[in-house]
Amino acid sequence: MSEAHARTSPRTTAGDAARDPGSGEAALALVTEQPLDAAALEAWAATAADGAVVTFRGVVRDHDHGATVRGLDYRAHPEAESMLRAACARLHDSTGLRVAAAHRTGSLDVGDVALVAVVASPHRAEAFAAIDALVAEIKASVPIWKRQHLADGSTEWVGL
Repeated sequence: MSEAHARTSPRTTAGDAARDPGSGEAALALVTEQPLDAAALEAWAATAADGAVVTFRGVVRDHDHGATVRGLDYRAHPEAESMLRAACARLHDSTGLRVAAAHRTGSLDVGDVALVAVVASPHRAEAFAAIDALVAEIKASVPIWKRQHLADGSTEWVGL
């Protein structure tokens, strides 16, 4: 596959995209303000040949570097979705596995899911290795930044 394309539009949810698995595409990416649907991404990624579907959920936690976190605001570069798609496509190209990832933007509370990444594979070892590589690649190459709201009333940007 020379380039993977997500079958999404700005109004399309991960669930909508997952309902069309017959496209032949092997990488799905979505950046949205809507809550993420991990089950829909898993359904999109999995095929009858896969014995492993590994999902990573990045969840807003209540602390960072010793400070209490009350919530986060995520902001994305206008090309973030295409860069997320490219990260998924690179992993697919190097492994041959089906790959999906979705990232939230906007205001999130502690406990909200900010990132869902899914890899489907015939075997668990390659799925676990691939999900680790995918999350590292997303953090390194996709321009999405978070502003942490701390308990003392201060804020700080992370990832700039």
